[in-house]
Amino acid sequence: MIKNIIFALLAVSLIGLTACTKGSRQSKKQVKIDGSSTVYPITEAMAEEFSKVNKMINVTVGVSGTGGGFKKFLANEIDINDASRHIKAKEVKIAQEKGIEYLELPVAYDGISVVVHPESFLTEIKVSELKKIWANNDVKTWKDVNPAWPNEKIKLYGPGTDSGTFDYFKEVIVGKKNGFRNDYTKSEDDNMLVKGVSGDKNAMGFFGYAYYEANKAKLRALAVAKNDTASAIAPGPATIQDGSYSPLSRPIFIYVNKEASKKAWVNEFVDFYITKSMDKAAGIIKQVGYIPLNDSEYQALRNKYNAFKEAGM
Repeated sequence: MIKNIIFALLAVSLIGLTACTKGSRQSKKQVKIDGSSTVYPITEAMAEEFSKVNKMINVTVGVSGTGGGFKKFLANEIDINDASRHIKAKEVKIAQEKGIEYLELPVAYDGISVVVHPESFLTEIKVSELKKIWANNDVKTWKDVNPAWPNEKIKLYGPGTDSGTFDYFKEVIVGKKNGFRNDYTKSEDDNMLVKGVSGDKNAMGFFGYAYYEANKAKLRALAVAKNDTASAIAPGPATIQDGSYSPLSRPIFIYVNKEASKKAWVNEFVDFYITKSMDKAAGIIKQVGYIPLNDSEYQALRNKYNAFKEAGM
């Protein structure tokens, strides 16, 4: 009899514990983010810092590329999209048709880095030469670009067409309306591009500055001349922030869904993101290899988001 009572009490306790655990899981709020592999290191770092002080909010960060992220964003599958370009006109149209309101927030500067193997003969390159390489499938060797260069086959690595980095590079180097060669090794994983370029003396690739900064012991970033008479400028914090690393310097963004921002936990994360971006002592933007906005730009960012929140209340 006593044994049966004990078993019954244990059963009730286990049911109660299961219910509490289930309730705890259900009460943990979700912030869903996807998009750019370029912006990913910043957002992932912010999510990690946020989780230290907000145990009951789970922030997930995916990497499907800017375009892939916008597809999810415009299907209301995520709250925030990381983007390394502005939203496109066709994406704006979809948002309007679906009644999706959003806010674009620049969070840092990036300089798309054109990289080669450390033992490459190249130290600098002109935009016209980059255009010849990346617009023309007929260019097979370095000599095809410049007769003074080696007669060695070029191996090319770059992001896929869902990438905002691809879109920006294509627009400023090859031309928005021009074709882009399709016979290069594509990956949305920038670490795979690093691996490819660092393993071949005749390789060239391009991706965000943070991935070069994290791997500069095994890569060389080329100085870029914006035209045939200009001096070549190398990417770095100063040249990216002041725009002299032209035309490959650019701002990078997060896009926040207006309805999602009405959720207290999403709003809390975005507030944290902006606050930590402004915090020079924390230095999260620099830690992950990107270049912070200046103080007045961050204050404008804060004001912009506050106005956005107030308009949605």
